[in-house]
Amino acid sequence: MFGYIVHRLLVMIPTLLAISLIVFIIIQLPPGDYLSTYMAELQAQGEAVDPQKMAYLREMYGLDRPAWQQYLYWIWGLLHGDMGYSFAYNLPVTQVVGDRLWLTFIVSVTTILFTWIVAFPIGIYSATHQYSWSDYGLTFLGFVGLATPNFLLALVLLYLANTWFGISIGGLMDDRFIGAPWSLAKLGSVLAHLWIPVIVIGTSGTAGMIRRLRANLLDELQKQYVTTARAKGLSPFKTLMKYPLRMSLNPFIADIGTLLPHVISGSAIVSVVLSLPTTGPMLLDALRAQDMYLAGSFLMCMSLLTVIGVFLSDLALAALDPRIRLGGGSSK
Repeated sequence: MFGYIVHRLLVMIPTLLAISLIVFIIIQLPPGDYLSTYMAELQAQGEAVDPQKMAYLREMYGLDRPAWQQYLYWIWGLLHGDMGYSFAYNLPVTQVVGDRLWLTFIVSVTTILFTWIVAFPIGIYSATHQYSWSDYGLTFLGFVGLATPNFLLALVLLYLANTWFGISIGGLMDDRFIGAPWSLAKLGSVLAHLWIPVIVIGTSGTAGMIRRLRANLLDELQKQYVTTARAKGLSPFKTLMKYPLRMSLNPFIADIGTLLPHVISGSAIVSVVLSLPTTGPMLLDALRAQDMYLAGSFLMCMSLLTVIGVFLSDLALAALDPRIRLGGGSSK
C-alpha cells in the first residue's frame, strides 16, 4: 500500500505538468491577448488608443515575451503559490478569487451532500420495491429531473418566486453583506439563500444517481450470494446493507474524483442566471477577456482537485471492496 501511494503521488507531478501545458496552449489559441481585446473594445466605443501606452502595458504584463517564457513564468509562480496577476481586475488572482472560492466551495459541498442524502434512500427504496407504483412514480420524477436543464429550472423558479411571492431569489446573500467581512450574520444570510441554488444545481445529479443506484442494486440483488445470505437466515435489512449496497457503491466512489470539479464547472450557467457570486461566471469572463493568468490558474485548481479526487477514490475503493487490488497484478 505504501509503495502504491508513493508511486501515485510521483505520477501526479508529470500529470499536472502535462495538464498545465495543455491549459496554457488552449488559452493562447485565440488570436491576440487581453490587451488586444481591450484595444478593440476601446475602439468600438470610439475612444482613442495610445500605442505607446499599450506597448508599455504589454511589456509590464510580460505579454511581449515568447509564449514559452510566459508559460515558464506562470508555472514558476504556481509552484511558489503565486497564481499570477489578473489583467481585467488589476489585482493578484488570489485576491480576485477571494470570497468567490469559499462561496463556490460552500455551494458545491452542500450540493453534493444534498445529492447523496436525497438519492440514496430513494434509490434503495426504488430497487427494493421494483415495479411498484412508488417505483414507477420515482422513476418518472427521475426522468423529469434528468431531462430538465439546470438553467431552465432556475429561470422557472425565478419567475414563480417573482410572480407568486413578489420576491427575488437571486444571489447568495443580502445586499448589505456584499463585500463585508465574514461574520455569523453573513453566514446566516448565505445559508438562508443557499437552498435555491443547491436544489437547482443538484436536481439532475440527484436524478442520475437515483437511476444508477437502482440499476446497480437490482443487479446485485439477483446474485447468488444474496440468495445464500437469505437462506442462512440473515435479515433482509442486514443482507441489503452488508453485501449488495456495498457492491453498488463502487461507481459512486469512483466518481469522487470528477464530482467536485463537475459541480463547480457545471454550475457556471446557473450562477449567471441566479446572479451567484461564485467562480463560474468569473471563469467565463476571464476566458472571454483572455485574462490568461486568472483563467489558467482556475483551471489548474480544478485539475488538481480532479487528480487528488481520483487518487482518494482509488484508495476508498480498495477499502470498500476487498476484490480490488492496488498492486496492479494478480496473485495465482
